Amino acid sequence: MLSPSLETVRLFIHVLAAAVWVGGQVVMAGLVPSVRRFGPEATKATANAFARVAWPAFGVAFITGIWNLLEVPSSATTSYHVTLGIKVLLVVAAGGSALAHSHTSNKKVLAVTGALGLLASLAALFFGILLSGN
Repeated sequence: MLSPSLETVRLFIHVLAAAVWVGGQVVMAGLVPSVRRFGPEATKATANAFARVAWPAFGVAFITGIWNLLEVPSSATTSYHVTLGIKVLLVVAAGGSALAHSHTSNKKVLAVTGALGLLASLAALFFGILLSGN
């Protein structure tokens, strides 16, 4: 059996938090149309319940992301740094979109910020996988 290291633990916590954040958004996208049938209060209650789990997960992913940044080897290539920079921008876009989504009641803004937040989160996850292979 391979022995876990501090790096393994750091990456596990980061990926777990990202899985809750991104996976939760996918689940919410599937639940919201059904929950709407019970009225706007049900949709709001479901969104609030998700937020109680999702925002702490985002915070953990953010903190472990900073930890990951501190562990980037000095030998990392320019391509690695470009990929990392894009991932960081996507994380900012995901968090900003989700924050805007949680502070509006305008249906068009809800739709746009929800979609942008999910797309940015999925893209950040993809870029994280790209980084893990190097």
